Amino acid sequence: MLVVVSGLPGTGKSAVAERLASRLAAVHLSIDDIEDAMLGAGLEPGWQTGVAAYEATRAAAEQNLALGRVVVVDAVNDSDLARQTWRGAAERRDVALRFVMLECADATEHRRRLESRQRGMRHLPEPTWDEVLDRAARYEPWTDDCVRVDSDAALETVVDAVARHL
Repeated sequence: MLVVVSGLPGTGKSAVAERLASRLAAVHLSIDDIEDAMLGAGLEPGWQTGVAAYEATRAAAEQNLALGRVVVVDAVNDSDLARQTWRGAAERRDVALRFVMLECADATEHRRRLESRQRGMRHLPEPTWDEVLDRAARYEPWTDDCVRVDSDAALETVVDAVARHL
């Protein structure tokens, strides 16, 4: 099974994906960690590097799926093109695909999380609140089945809600 945890920056994707992967004894792959490594290797920041991070993550996901492992990916997935990455991976490996969309309904809490997080990225800068709002305005609607979960709760509560839908 391929589980893709999606949502805007600061909604808790990485924390939920990590905990869910631990619970499922699954592989956790994060787009941001891979993009940070690419930037550290000298790639220029920008759209192409972001797309390359999705493709590198997809390749790692497919390798693990081929070994029979459950894979949990966390990525913003704000476009249908990004989501097609995961549809194709699941189809090529003949596994179930589950999309999860995290939304933090409380904008004040969402902003607090975004502005207080310290993820240890060395090369990938944290987005500003205005950049997140701009990204939200451009977020393409979902056409896939997608479980929507409000992440404005304790981490275990959110992970429980996601796990129930798998």
